[in-house]
Amino acid sequence: QVQLVESGGGLVQAGGSLRLSCAASGRTFSSYAMGWFRQAPGKEREFVAAIALNTYYTDSVKGRFTISRDNAKNTVNLQMNNLKPEDTAVYYCAADTNRPPGYRGVSYYSRAINFDSWGQGTQVTVSS
Repeated sequence: QVQLVESGGGLVQAGGSLRLSCAASGRTFSSYAMGWFRQAPGKEREFVAAIALNTYYTDSVKGRFTISRDNAKNTVNLQMNNLKPEDTAVYYCAADTNRPPGYRGVSYYSRAINFDSWGQGTQVTVSS
């Protein structure tokens, strides 16, 4: 497992942008896949995006969100543009340290159970 710390959440108006960052420590950062999940009040945690050897997105954020990683800085970022009120949630960074990054597809990376390390979460609130 690794230690993950998210930052960059906040309050923004609909149509605005935010950039989330997640700093990782504890293992060679490039050796595992990273993901972002979110959980809105009263709802289950859901997949947002992941980066391994490819990038993967849930349909509702395609074209608006971009996941990227900087292996030199041990960080993964989530650039969120054209935010909508339905994007309001606590956003969690996650790491799959049990396997090297691969072409496992969105069916694998969209499952929270495949990620063994989690950050504490950062709140994103989008006002209408």
